[in-house]
Amino acid sequence: MITTDYVIGSPCWVELTTSDVDRALEFYGKVFGWTAESAGPETGGYLKILSDGALVGGLGPKMSEDDPVSWSIYYNTPDLDMSFQRARELGATALVEPMDVMGLGRMAHLSDPQGGTVALWEAGTLPGMERTDEPGTFMWAELWTPSAQGARAFYGGLFGWEFEDVDLPGGEGRYSTLRPAGLGDDRYFGGIMGMDPADLPQTGGRADWHPVFHVTDCDAAVAEVRKAGGQVLMGPEDAPGVGRLAACSDPLSAGFVLLTPNPG
Repeated sequence: MITTDYVIGSPCWVELTTSDVDRALEFYGKVFGWTAESAGPETGGYLKILSDGALVGGLGPKMSEDDPVSWSIYYNTPDLDMSFQRARELGATALVEPMDVMGLGRMAHLSDPQGGTVALWEAGTLPGMERTDEPGTFMWAELWTPSAQGARAFYGGLFGWEFEDVDLPGGEGRYSTLRPAGLGDDRYFGGIMGMDPADLPQTGGRADWHPVFHVTDCDAAVAEVRKAGGQVLMGPEDAPGVGRLAACSDPLSAGFVLLTPNPG
């Protein structure tokens, strides 16, 4: 589960970069019931996403035409500069150098060795999301990558993550679950799935982090995605031991996953 006591290497923020802020907000408002408020006139149109009044992420416009429409997942670090340098030593490429964010914290973006964007956050006055792991909020981080082994080596070296490999049904490979170092089985927060590059067309075969959002009824949420103009790429289908899930994209092409977890 994802909690809000943000230890090193734990996901602490989700953020959508989009080509049409109003359209995106309309879509996610229909699917999750989210509302938004301005983060301030100095932020260039950045919005704080709210679920029942609690801060659960951010939404902002692309800063340049070259920026992808996508969700980013930020990972907590107590020392941004050290983590940034360590990521470079492990083979990452700098995308956004460490920078201050109005006293809220400091951030940086890199591309991991498989091409997936990794976002780093050193908290100032904003530790991260106020609510997680309940309906309408972020509950799991999933990496689709052309090299699961390479991803484990990189993120294990960067954050000290611990992994547990699970054999997928039907001999379809292995899935590696993730947790911060030294914590118990209840703190797994995400997974790594190795995929053929041909099955990652939206990123041209590069790795891609996907946020997984908790919904009370996956089938009803999928129907709302379609009604609101999004696409359903897979499912809804049952995942043994996990719940009912569907992979989707919004009308602007940002990918995400819906999950109704099994009880208990």
